[in-house]
Amino acid sequence: MAALLEARDLKKYFKNPMGTLHAVDGIDFVLNEGETLGVVGESGCGKTTLGRTLIHLIKKTSGDILFEGVDASNPTKAELKVLREKMQIIFQDPYSSIDPRMSVSDTIMEPLIIQGLLSKSDRMAEVRRLMDTVGLAARLENSYPHELDGGRRQRIGVARALALKPKFIVCDEPVSALDVSIQAQIINLMLDLQEELGLSYMFVTHDLSVVKYISNDIMVMYLGNMVEKSPADELFKNPLHPYTKALLSAIPVPDIHKQVDRIIMQGEITSPINPRPGCRFKARCQYATDKCINPQELEEPTPGHFVACCNFKTI
Repeated sequence: MAALLEARDLKKYFKNPMGTLHAVDGIDFVLNEGETLGVVGESGCGKTTLGRTLIHLIKKTSGDILFEGVDASNPTKAELKVLREKMQIIFQDPYSSIDPRMSVSDTIMEPLIIQGLLSKSDRMAEVRRLMDTVGLAARLENSYPHELDGGRRQRIGVARALALKPKFIVCDEPVSALDVSIQAQIINLMLDLQEELGLSYMFVTHDLSVVKYISNDIMVMYLGNMVEKSPADELFKNPLHPYTKALLSAIPVPDIHKQVDRIIMQGEITSPINPRPGCRFKARCQYATDKCINPQELEEPTPGHFVACCNFKTI
């Protein structure tokens, strides 16, 4: 399968009065056409920043971004307009990411107007087609966001992202603000659209059960670093990094009588501002040794399974 998106040593730093915050620090991955890369980790680990950097909503500090085999690291204004048609995002909050003064049809039509696509009459026909695709009733085309529930608002976000017929969509926790039953509807909608349109997703989430269901590969991030990446089933069967093990142990179990060995992380979280060399998880890791003060290199113990931990063989 052909590679659609590739990141090479991608970094995004933010300057502040205290120093330099390493939000994304040396990320490498390849996403194939029609596949989903799940990205998990605690709040503040850099998941959202990574997604926004990939689609140029924020400017990278260094590294390379390749899209469809072409260098898209530093696009011109004209090149970025073309990329906008191919790379889109679904935001986390389905209310604050939609203009409350715009109706459903106006919101979905806006990308078509900005890109100068289709005539006015054809745009309205396309809006209605998109509403039907994502399961929004035609009677809602003149409704406003405050008149709709969270599920319908998020469907507007999905329709808006699909308006330009993209190939890659960053899904930034698209179901975290929704009820569980609505979450299932949106996830199934996204899977159906992926199969129908051949979309590729980067799916950012805190919900490990959801990410296993929707992802081909899963990347685990910790304070800007990728600490593990693997096919979804392999990651759940054989987690190698102690941070990944701790995350998986925290997944709720529906059987109250089943004993679960939770891994309780101790210690202070390392500051992402001017971090020292070495493993950033070291201060919270029960397996930390003197070797952890050295920079951690990604190893591939089995095909497609990468881990950045010098002690994973002894854990």
